[in-house]
Amino acid sequence: MSLKKILSFNHKEKKVMLCVMLTAMMMMTTGFTKTTLPEDWHQVTIVADGKTITTTTNHTNPAFILGKNGVKLRANDEYHLEKDGRNTKITVYRAVPVTVSYDGQTKSVMTSKQTVGDALIELGYNLEDVEASQGLNKRIQANMDIVLTDSAKKKAALQRMREEQMRPRVQTEMGMMAYTAAYTMEATAYLPTDGSGTGMTAMGIPAQRGVVAVDPRVIPLGSRVYIPGYGVAIAADTGGAIRGQKVDLCMETYGECMNFGRRSIEVYVLA
Repeated sequence: MSLKKILSFNHKEKKVMLCVMLTAMMMMTTGFTKTTLPEDWHQVTIVADGKTITTTTNHTNPAFILGKNGVKLRANDEYHLEKDGRNTKITVYRAVPVTVSYDGQTKSVMTSKQTVGDALIELGYNLEDVEASQGLNKRIQANMDIVLTDSAKKKAALQRMREEQMRPRVQTEMGMMAYTAAYTMEATAYLPTDGSGTGMTAMGIPAQRGVVAVDPRVIPLGSRVYIPGYGVAIAADTGGAIRGQKVDLCMETYGECMNFGRRSIEVYVLA
């Protein structure tokens, strides 16, 4: 519209036209007109140090974007990315000092992890082995004192280890082995074809060297035993004459059985 035509308007018309022009200018300057980012640009929201910064950039390196907007990463700091189309949110987690006490030792560390559990994983702890005084899901705070104790699972494992170490041991062809009981027994020998003649034991496995017959009331079936001069064997068979402190050793030949005869031996029930 020409200036000459505008000047020809009466006073009321001039006021209306002026309002229309001012409104149009305000829309242009206050963002009512839609702007579109170039294809390779995206909007970034930075949350750090209690502040929120919004910017646009065509860079994709988070550390560069943070530095460009005055957010400097220090040692042990971390950031977390959330992307939604062309919108990116970068949340910066600052490392804070905490102390961790365990097994009589205390160490001070810097961590940017958000929970006690995550901080302990970062420090190399197995969460199945320890319990934290605050709980593993407690949010990390600056100068937090984290006191660790052994978990119930680890305590049980340590107890089993101590019990194992306290068990007596016997020297075998396979090295030192722990045992839970030792008996002096009267021993005889038998062939796989003896008894029913099927060659199968009471446990349903083939009778062969390394299988012995026992009284299950003394040595439970399935137990591993060690017999000096015979070796490590499994108590898998029974016999009508095997009662109390008696054991029958499976041999491979008739001559071996005759040579063995009947004798007193030591039987160690292995752990």
